[in-house]
Amino acid sequence: MALAERGAQVIATDLSAPLETVKLLGTAGHGYQLDVTKEEDWRSLASKAASLGGVDIVVNNAGYFPNLPIDQLDLATWRRTMSTNLDAHFLSVKAFLPAMRKKKWGRFIGISSNMVGLSIPGMSHYMATKMGIIGFMRGLANDVAADGITANAVLPGLINTKATASQSDEMKRATWEQQAIKRLGELRDITGAILFLASDDASFITGEALVVDGGQYRIG
Repeated sequence: MALAERGAQVIATDLSAPLETVKLLGTAGHGYQLDVTKEEDWRSLASKAASLGGVDIVVNNAGYFPNLPIDQLDLATWRRTMSTNLDAHFLSVKAFLPAMRKKKWGRFIGISSNMVGLSIPGMSHYMATKMGIIGFMRGLANDVAADGITANAVLPGLINTKATASQSDEMKRATWEQQAIKRLGELRDITGAILFLASDDASFITGEALVVDGGQYRIG
């Protein structure tokens, strides 16, 4: 929504075409069905996007995160988590990087998680992928910088979305009481970070991990 308000044409994707999102975006919105684990779906999306002028900014928020302790975590769940949360970033780059190189401008913004710095049991597979996004963006930054393309990660904390709506108020409060800023994160907090990284103001920032969690994240 924030990008559309600034004049961008926005492509939204989901396992089924995100019609509600497109409706909110109005004429700036375009919705397509996409399985982020399938290379052929990414190729098809890139072809469709070309008719709209191509893709200059990729914000990848694909996520799969069942809570399972290591004793219950099976290989199939591990692989699905890796494919959805990490492979999707590689595939999106392969789909859109060639056109960005021709334009000599582009932005890749991968949504990681502040969970990589927290002590939460049952999320080893999820944390592995979210750490992987940070490493991938750092490495990608070196590969694409010569063409005016940046690659960064955003690490959100607990955000007020449909995905967190089912959590109790007590659980949410227990989270934000650990933060410097005592409230639940809002979508505007994340979109603000994305807008900055997508702008020319951030043209000298690449390979970085920007934590947006009200001060909850801890190092060490």
